[in-house]
Amino acid sequence: MACDELRRPRQTQANRKREVDRELANLEMALGAGRVSARISSEGAIAFVDWEEGERAGLSDACAYRILHERGSWELQQAVESAQSISGYEVNAETIAAGVHSHDGGKTWGTES
Repeated sequence: MACDELRRPRQTQANRKREVDRELANLEMALGAGRVSARISSEGAIAFVDWEEGERAGLSDACAYRILHERGSWELQQAVESAQSISGYEVNAETIAAGVHSHDGGKTWGTES
């Protein structure tokens, strides 16, 4: 099951979709305003710096990236391009699919929950 489909008890699928869409729209606005930035690991995983736990609706950085990337988000594209130019690394879809992620805004990376 995709992380954007994980529901809380008694939460309907429609409510979960609205919640995810709202938080992803907020993430896009934060990326566009520069309040949240992207960081890329040497393996190509992604983390969103300053995207706070209360703003995530249970979404991981990798899940948010996959959804926004599929939607063609301009704000995501700009943040990724900036992160790539700063780090010298590119986002790697295989690394993201393998579960490499960060819980601390990209300071450390791993595959453990």
